[in-house]
Amino acid sequence: MSSKSAKEDAIRETVREGYAKIAESNSCSSGGCCGGGDAQALVKSIGYSAADLAATPSEANLGLSCGNPTAIASLKAGEIVLDLGSGGGFDAFVAGPKVGAAGRVIGVDMTAEMIGKARRNTQAYRSQTGLDNVEFRLGEIEHLPVADASVDVVLSNCVLNLSPDKSQVWREIARVLRPGGRVAISDLALVRPIPAEVRTMVEALIGCVAGAVLVEETRRMVRAAGLVDVVLTPKPEYVEAMTHWEDPLYRKILESLPPGSKASDFITSLDVSAKKAAVVART
Repeated sequence: MSSKSAKEDAIRETVREGYAKIAESNSCSSGGCCGGGDAQALVKSIGYSAADLAATPSEANLGLSCGNPTAIASLKAGEIVLDLGSGGGFDAFVAGPKVGAAGRVIGVDMTAEMIGKARRNTQAYRSQTGLDNVEFRLGEIEHLPVADASVDVVLSNCVLNLSPDKSQVWREIARVLRPGGRVAISDLALVRPIPAEVRTMVEALIGCVAGAVLVEETRRMVRAAGLVDVVLTPKPEYVEAMTHWEDPLYRKILESLPPGSKASDFITSLDVSAKKAAVVART
């Protein structure tokens, strides 16, 4: 095994262990893309509606959001949706009623404990909505357990920055999308490099900060994967919504930033929209 592969595997295991603890504790207080505090207050502050929350089992929302990808996805009835890093199932359950009984939502997560939680939450989702259109699969987002050209929309919420091979994730997204399919992703990205000591903090890795890349690097990877119509929309106010609580993780990160700095000086929530080019019929 190469040193690069060994390092990537170590990062994945660190993330997997951190998110297993979150799943078992039913709280992001042990790390994660959150600022601690009230998970319901967080998702409301970043744009989830009362109708969205009504469809989701209470234990699906672990406060791990850094944006609202379903709001930019413009989901339609009958579409097949893939949610990368689905966690307890929150965004998958929000998407389910939007695609309706004729549609399908597939959640993928590499943490067995999260998959177990999401599958348990599915029973409550069925009771609340009367729908049976959401499923969850164990797998890594770098190697998706999904067929080629089989989904209409790829969603993800604060997960891609955790991957040690983001370019491979974008290639996988392009592979599974149908021609004309689209991407609606909320992630964390850097507006300028963060101090080296922050990047080396394990807590920051689990908290989605150390793995984040510059906004323009995200644009380069999306285009290199062959996706088109790329639109990147920074939303620094979402970072402020995530970090205004006295969470130990973010307090430790902030203490490592230059004096007088705040998290949003370095980090932004980033909405990413893109499409897979439609196949043009030959005449």
